[in-house]
Amino acid sequence: MGKRTEFLYMSEPDVISAGVLDAPKCINNAEEVFRLLAQGDYLMGGSNHNNHGMYIVFPKETPFPNMPVAGPDRRFVAMPAYLGGRFDICGQKWYGSNAANKKHGLPRSVLMVTLNDKETGEPLCFMSANLISAARTGAVPAVGARYLARKDAEVLTCVGCGAIGKACMEAIITELPNLKKVLCNNHSPERAVSMANYITRTYGIEAEAESDLEKAVRAADVISVAASRTAPLHFRREWVKPGCTILASGPLQCNESLWMDMDIVYDHIGLHHAYVEDAIQSGDKDDYYSGVIGGPIYRLIDAGRKPALDDSLSIGKIILGQQQGRTSDDQIICFIACGMAVFDLGLGYDLYHTALEKGIGTKLLLWDSPSQCEE
Repeated sequence: MGKRTEFLYMSEPDVISAGVLDAPKCINNAEEVFRLLAQGDYLMGGSNHNNHGMYIVFPKETPFPNMPVAGPDRRFVAMPAYLGGRFDICGQKWYGSNAANKKHGLPRSVLMVTLNDKETGEPLCFMSANLISAARTGAVPAVGARYLARKDAEVLTCVGCGAIGKACMEAIITELPNLKKVLCNNHSPERAVSMANYITRTYGIEAEAESDLEKAVRAADVISVAASRTAPLHFRREWVKPGCTILASGPLQCNESLWMDMDIVYDHIGLHHAYVEDAIQSGDKDDYYSGVIGGPIYRLIDAGRKPALDDSLSIGKIILGQQQGRTSDDQIICFIACGMAVFDLGLGYDLYHTALEKGIGTKLLLWDSPSQCEE
């Protein structure tokens, strides 16, 4: 007889019960993952072990009537990874994305995470991951705020007030002990108003919608950028005050003088090397750069205007004390935060173990004995 295999299924309510909305828990988890990234105790996709994931990108046209065609934010992505340390887990985030989903009452992306035994490949947990992805996306820039923002920062500007922008805000504000005001800016003004009202109601912090991007940026000590790729942003140097920290979780365009005056801190240098490799392989590097958060900086690196990736700062090394982040109160820092499956696995792992401890979720049978098991 072969081995009986069960796995835990966790719905979105199960994930909530396990603590996905606990921002400090998620931030501490993300900081631990950054340490492992800096130490090299991880694997992601591709031969370079750093690829973001494998994409199905739909064609603009197709002769096949049932094949999807390209549209805003329309893709499927598989993001496999191994995460070491106490996690010691393999797994994958899988998601489909389509901006048209809102017409069907769905979020733009629908995500799931699978955790697997690293030795046997058996599934351990299959879990709803929209909130996991949002929580870890918010936790990552919050780690940046923890290590890079001035401790006397009083004004946070949130550019992008959708689900991801809200998740970033809820994590970042826990790392700004002297925060007095939040400004909300969004392409759709009603979302900015809604988030400002939510912040005041939930946290008792003064918050207001600011439709003028320049005014919102000029006032900020910390800026969270989490706007959609379909709503490009353009910052100018004269808008940004000395000492400001920009936490870029979404695409951002700046005039060259701002890029040149900012010190860039990356989430993980290896990931950005992988993006550049993919850009070269695509045959249209400039177009590829337009689709990733660090693209404008890669152009400046290629032109010899900014330090090479290997000579740059990374948050993991700053956390480990191997590099220094903020060195003066006037320093302008931009933290580039892209998505990596290791963060989904790290947070998913802790939620899974909380679920086991508290009896959350539903156990499902894979098999009593695998039919193809050889004696």
